[in-house]
Amino acid sequence: MIIGISGTFGSGKDLVARYLESEKGFQHFSLADILREIAVEDGVNVDRESVRILANKLNQEEGGDFLAKRALKRKNKENLVISAVRRPEEIDLLKKQDSFILIFVDAPIEIRFKRLVSRSRDIEGQMTLDELKSKENLESSGKSSQRVDLCKKKANYIIDNSGTKEDLQNKIDKILKECCDAI
Repeated sequence: MIIGISGTFGSGKDLVARYLESEKGFQHFSLADILREIAVEDGVNVDRESVRILANKLNQEEGGDFLAKRALKRKNKENLVISAVRRPEEIDLLKKQDSFILIFVDAPIEIRFKRLVSRSRDIEGQMTLDELKSKENLESSGKSSQRVDLCKKKANYIIDNSGTKEDLQNKIDKILKECCDAI
């Protein structure tokens, strides 16, 4: 089985992926981490804007599913979770695989903003709420190769992660029970 995880900034995508990895035995690849690896190999700064520009360039050169292809090549376990799915083309490729589902994780922007500020990754800790809204609008506008809004429309499941970590894990367990009794 392959589970793709998409969602808004600070929604808990990596938390879901880490839970599936540590508690359910899934192999995990983050498309964002793969992209950062490419950036380092190419000598590109790994700040969010530089990586976004690199992603747009590679998207034009290799196609919108280039990161998903790289993740699938690394797969060596039966069950795989791929986080940071942000392009419809990635989903289209993954849907061709056996037993694929897409989970979209979201929460109100105020909650996500607090999470982003507290984790202080990149420049997120210095971001204002208005800057977060602008970044999200960019990724839903068509001006970026990342189209999180379209990913949400393709999701099999949408999770509201407004509650506790345990609430989120319970929602994941419910999805696993519903879609795949084998896990």
